[in-house]
Amino acid sequence: MSIIALENDLIHYEVLGRGRPLLFLHGWVGSWRYWIPSMQAVSISYRTYAIDLWGFGDSPNRPDRYALSEQAKLLNAFIDEMGIGRVALVGHGLGALVGLLYAHIYPQIVDRIIVTGVPLEKAMVNPRLRLDPMESLMDWLLGKTPDADAARLEAPKADPEAIRISLDSMDPINWMSLIVELNIPCLFIQGALDPVVEILPDELFSRLPENKHQVVLESSGHFPMLDEPGKYNRLLAEFLSLPSGESIRGIQSKDEWRRRIR
Repeated sequence: MSIIALENDLIHYEVLGRGRPLLFLHGWVGSWRYWIPSMQAVSISYRTYAIDLWGFGDSPNRPDRYALSEQAKLLNAFIDEMGIGRVALVGHGLGALVGLLYAHIYPQIVDRIIVTGVPLEKAMVNPRLRLDPMESLMDWLLGKTPDADAARLEAPKADPEAIRISLDSMDPINWMSLIVELNIPCLFIQGALDPVVEILPDELFSRLPENKHQVVLESSGHFPMLDEPGKYNRLLAEFLSLPSGESIRGIQSKDEWRRRIR
């Protein structure tokens, strides 16, 4: 684990691999550490980064910086300070929202984005996420998920206010319009059994451009990167390797994953 000074605080992050830059953003439960298997899976071809957002993991608790816009500023400061340049993003839950917002504000920096377990409005989020204590959230979301030790160990470090403030800061943003306006490939990977976030409807993606696409993993909950890591990481690798301008709808052709295309 490494530390970088940003905005007068110490932010924790990790770097793994060589190649084109790829940055992972964690969700509401856990820290950058649960991304390690996915980082390792693509580290031969990509230089992967993962950070702890404000209020999570080993980064400081700063309630004045828990809004999504402030987390996006942190991401920008990190990318700038590290000299990363044009980057692909992988975001989960909270990190998916931060990544989408960042791509909207800085379209010249983001090459493409994968979002997992992302709601497009606060009403799509189960109220338990903001009401339950962290111990209860861990049992509810991780349960018997294999390889979830990193998320379980890191989850209690989260400031509950970071969850609540980030959710409240969703309201002023029209997320559907934001996604439509993004002129980059966006792959949505959702777990069919996700108890936190409602799956986006089929008809939504039929109306969106070819560079927006959703894949639903049938046996996954809120953490498909841990529930079905082989499938998730294969989707990740294929999406990242697609040439610019090529339709991402072709990803659905590999039926050996037994996934439902939404």
